[in-house]
Amino acid sequence: MLSTLSMALDTDSQAVDPNGNPNLKWFGWISHLSLTRRILAINIFAVLLLAGSLLYIDSFRARLIDERMRQAQTEADIVASALSNAPAALQLSILTAITDKTDARLRLIGRDKKLKYDSWLQSVPRFQIVDPSAEGWQRKLARIIDDTIDWVVGAEQLGSFGSFDMRSNAQDQLLLAPDRTHIISSWRMVSQTSGAILVLDRNARDIRRLVRAERTRLGLILGFAILLSTLLSLFLARTIARPLRSLALAARQVRLGRAREVIVPRLPERHDEIGELARALSDMNSALQARIDATEHFAADVTHELKNPLASLSSAAQTLASVKDEATRKQLLEIITDDVHRLDRLISDVSDLSRIDSQLARTTFETVDIGSLIENLIGLRVARNPELTPRIAFARPKTGSALVRGDGDRLARVLDNLIDNAFSFSPSGGVVQISCSRVRDRVNINVEDDGPGVPASARTRIFERFHSDRESSGALDNHSGLGLSIAKAIVEGHDGSIRSEARGKGRSGARFVVVLPALKQ
Repeated sequence: MLSTLSMALDTDSQAVDPNGNPNLKWFGWISHLSLTRRILAINIFAVLLLAGSLLYIDSFRARLIDERMRQAQTEADIVASALSNAPAALQLSILTAITDKTDARLRLIGRDKKLKYDSWLQSVPRFQIVDPSAEGWQRKLARIIDDTIDWVVGAEQLGSFGSFDMRSNAQDQLLLAPDRTHIISSWRMVSQTSGAILVLDRNARDIRRLVRAERTRLGLILGFAILLSTLLSLFLARTIARPLRSLALAARQVRLGRAREVIVPRLPERHDEIGELARALSDMNSALQARIDATEHFAADVTHELKNPLASLSSAAQTLASVKDEATRKQLLEIITDDVHRLDRLISDVSDLSRIDSQLARTTFETVDIGSLIENLIGLRVARNPELTPRIAFARPKTGSALVRGDGDRLARVLDNLIDNAFSFSPSGGVVQISCSRVRDRVNINVEDDGPGVPASARTRIFERFHSDRESSGALDNHSGLGLSIAKAIVEGHDGSIRSEARGKGRSGARFVVVLPALKQ
C-alpha cells in the first residue's frame, strides 16, 4: 500500500536494538545526567587532574632542594677543613671571621657536648625563625595550602628544626622551621683528636617562596584554563544538547500524533552527525506524513471502488426478488456473480498491496535468474492455453547473465501483471514481445505490446491506484486497477524502477521497462 514511498529503505534497513550494543550503554548515576552536565563535568575533571599534578610541582621543588643541599654540603666541608687545619687556639677566630662572610648559622660543639661557639650569640643572626602566631592570615592560609597539598600527594614528612640528630648517618638533613620554611643542617667532624663537631644551619626560605610563586602563576593559568574549559563546554553543550533537545521535542510531538503540525529542523548549516540526524529525522517525518496521507487516500479510493460493485450487486439483488421472467433472472444472476468476482479480485489486490511493505521487509532475498523466471511464466501460460493469442516472443538472455537479489514470487507477480496488461491491450493477432538483458550493474526487462499505447500525459498516472485508461467498462470488470500499482511497489521494494514509454517511431503499442540492480559477481 505504501511501498511506493520508501520500500527501498525498508528493504535495506536492519533493526537496531540500542540495548544490544554495549558501546551505547551507560551505567550508574551518569545515565541520569543531562548531556550538558556530562560535557561540563568531563572537561572540568580533565583540567582538575592537570591542576592536581601541576600544583604540587614536586620536581621543581626537588631540584631547588638538591641545589641548596649541595651548597650547604660544600660550605660545611670547607669550614670543617679550615678548622681541622688550624690550631685549636685559632678555631674560634676563624669561625668569627667566617660568620661575617656567610648567612649560615655556625656552631662548634666539643667532645663533652657543650656548645663552644654559636654565631647567633656572637653577632646578629643572619636569618630568623619566624613565629607563626605573629604572621598574618595570608601566611597562615599559604601554610595550610602547602600542608594540604603535601598530605594529598603523600610528600615525605620532614623533621622539625631543633630535632637535628648528630647520631644519624646522614650528615646533611632537611628540616622544617615552625613557619614551615626549609632548614638545611649539616654536621662535620672537625678532627678525631679534639672530637669537636661543626654544625652549619642554612635557612632555605627561598625554596618555599619560589614554589609558592610557581604555584600562584600556575594557579592563574589553571584558573584561566578552567574558565576557558567551562565556556567551551557550555558552547559545545549548546551546539550539541540544544539541537538534540529540539529534535527530541519534535519527535515527541510526532509520537503524540501531531505530525502534520510539526516541522522538524533540518539544520542545513551543520555538516556533522547532528546535521545528518536532523535531516534524517526531517525526512522520516516527511515520509511519515506522506504515509499518513497515502493511507487516507488509499482508504478513500478503496471505499469508492468498493461502492460501485456493491451498488450494482445490491440493485441486482433487489431487482431479482421481484422479477419473474427466467431470462431476466438469469441475466441478473450473471451480474451478481460478476460483481462478486470483481469484489473478490478487488479485495485480494487491496490486501496484497497493503501487505507488500511488511512482507518484503521480512523476506530474505535470494538469487533470482530473471531469464529463467520469464521462461517459466511463459511456459505455464502456453501449457494452460496452447492456442494462446496474441503470441509471445521472448528474447532469452544467456543463462546466468540476468541475476538479481530478490523475492522470486514477488518478481513473478510483477512480470505476470505486465504480461496480463500487455495481453489485455494487444489485438488477437498481435505479439507481446519480452526481452531481458544486463547492462553494466543493471538488469533491464522490457514488455511490449501492439495495443494503442499509453499517452505521454498518462505514463505516470497509470501506476496510480485504481487508474485505468481502458475504453470499455467491460474490460475494467476483469481488472481491479491495482496491477501496475502492485508491480511498482514490488519493483521499488527491490531498489529498482519501472516506467512506461513509447516503442519508437513508426511502431504502435506500449513498452514497460523494469530496471533492477544486478547481482554483483
